[in-house]
Amino acid sequence: MNTEPEENGKRRGWFQRLRDGLSRTSSNLTRGIGDLFTKRKLDAEALDDLQDLLITADMGVETSAKLTQALGAERFDQEVSGDEVRSHLAKQIAAILEPVAVPLTPDPARKPHVILVCGVNGSGKTTTIGKLTRQFGDNGLKVMLAAGDTFRAAAVEQLKIWGERAGVPVIARATGADAAGLAYDAFEDARAAGSDVLMIDTAGRLQNRSELMDELKKIVRVLKKLDPEAPHSCLLVLDATVGQNAHSQVEVFKEMVDVTGLVVTKLDGSAKGGVIVALAERFGLPVHAVGVGEQAEDLRPFDATDFARSLMGLADD
Repeated sequence: MNTEPEENGKRRGWFQRLRDGLSRTSSNLTRGIGDLFTKRKLDAEALDDLQDLLITADMGVETSAKLTQALGAERFDQEVSGDEVRSHLAKQIAAILEPVAVPLTPDPARKPHVILVCGVNGSGKTTTIGKLTRQFGDNGLKVMLAAGDTFRAAAVEQLKIWGERAGVPVIARATGADAAGLAYDAFEDARAAGSDVLMIDTAGRLQNRSELMDELKKIVRVLKKLDPEAPHSCLLVLDATVGQNAHSQVEVFKEMVDVTGLVVTKLDGSAKGGVIVALAERFGLPVHAVGVGEQAEDLRPFDATDFARSLMGLADD
């Protein structure tokens, strides 16, 4: 049976959702670039204006300068169209993103592969866990969840709902229970059950909540008692709508735990989608997945070319 047309259809469907999700960012860039390059030569002033425009999409000063310098090196003092500029930028952005576009693939040699999920409140941690659970299950993996956000009863209930939908067990305790102890018990339970993946939710942490930061460190220490290499993955979930504030979140969490990869959510609600490019340039951390909606299928592995072309409002290549 030939499944290629079906797979191509799924890819086109996802590209369209990604493009729609990035429309607030891409429409600003498309309109701005079109206004800048209407019968205009690519001179120093045009490059400065373009750099300013890229900064407004939260690509950051350094990344925006790099992109405009590359364009200038190739086309300086030539007349260029907006379409040409967007196509060139998409290629440059894809080249920056390619090294960090790494799918999250649990290691089958680990039983379980422990994934610690962290981030500030409202970033979409619990929803991300639910969506990944569904995807892992669809790939035949046996998953267990741990409701480590013991501070908020609503977070525990939300995780239980995702667990019920996916038909996977959720380890939970009473509100206010010790999160590190819960993580330890969940690790033991997942081992005993032969689970392929254990995902641990954690309380939303802000820089000024030192007790929550200490708790995150404690969870990691406790997990290492069972396996010195655990957690095997530490995902930081970032809300795209925070724009450049995502940089400080990455910095803070990297101080607390060994962040191994990023998931960027809520691109559909943001005009700041360029922040992923700036994060890739500055930190070089894998971007495992991006989210453009509430449904499980709206979180997908990150593809550098698809993202770059969607960001620039270009059609599927």
